[in-house]
Amino acid sequence: MALLGATAIGLAPIFVRWSETGSTATAFWRVALSLPFAWVWMIYDLRSYERERVGSKSTAESSETSTRSRSWLRGGFDWRLFIPGIFFAGDLAVWHVSIAWTTVANATLLANCATIFVTLVAWLFFGEKFRWLFPVGMIAAIVGAAVVVQASFAVSGQRVRGDLLGLVTAMFYAGYQLSTKRLRARHATGAIMFWSGVAMTAILFAVTIRFNEKIFPDSARGWWVLVGLAMISQVAGQGMITWALAHLPSGFTSVTLLWQPVVAAFVAWLAFAEVLTPWQAAGAVAVLAGIWLAKLGSGKKEKT
Repeated sequence: MALLGATAIGLAPIFVRWSETGSTATAFWRVALSLPFAWVWMIYDLRSYERERVGSKSTAESSETSTRSRSWLRGGFDWRLFIPGIFFAGDLAVWHVSIAWTTVANATLLANCATIFVTLVAWLFFGEKFRWLFPVGMIAAIVGAAVVVQASFAVSGQRVRGDLLGLVTAMFYAGYQLSTKRLRARHATGAIMFWSGVAMTAILFAVTIRFNEKIFPDSARGWWVLVGLAMISQVAGQGMITWALAHLPSGFTSVTLLWQPVVAAFVAWLAFAEVLTPWQAAGAVAVLAGIWLAKLGSGKKEKT
């Protein structure tokens, strides 16, 4: 699920390039158009918990599940559910500008340097354990992704500003992943997707208005691009990753997301004729090998 989610999100830069609205406005529509589907997902989770409660034979289990289910009657609301949305709004706003200022591949790779921040915080503060194979796999995946995108850090021109914004994106993305991981211990995917989406929509709309960006696309094609971005990258991509965070260590999930720049680079090759070389194909293999090694080196337990 994490790999599928990473693949869906890896398609996002293509939709952003095709969008007829401003960079932040595109991010706004990505989330706003996903909210009805996130709401349905949240209601589905509510009904699943209700069925689980009714079917439970254990009194203690039934009582605990009943308490969780009653919270879902209020939409699963918890003010902390806004936190991932705040981080992700910053992530999208900065990342979409980065995509406009540098290459699709560069922007995606640098955003996924969040892996480093996530791993350090999870180890230092959340007690996640890993064996020596994990850092080896993480480094292999990062190096492989760098080879795939052929990132350029020339100290001049607009591209370097886009690259720097990519690193800022990584910090926001790390905050999003870590806060989502902690919330998944108490809340299901639908509630996190919906309530964080509400926070994201409000923030991104305010930023769009503040910078006077073009909000509405000019054609039906422009609307379909926004709908595709919302359904594929937000609902499907972020939804699968949010679900996976409940079942995987946050450090390993973050390494898995390094598959995004590989997808972005290959799709950009097809859509925008951004050249790929045999070395980049080898880099893609290195990313997959790195993810596999990171999985072998991931711990199974963390402090509660």
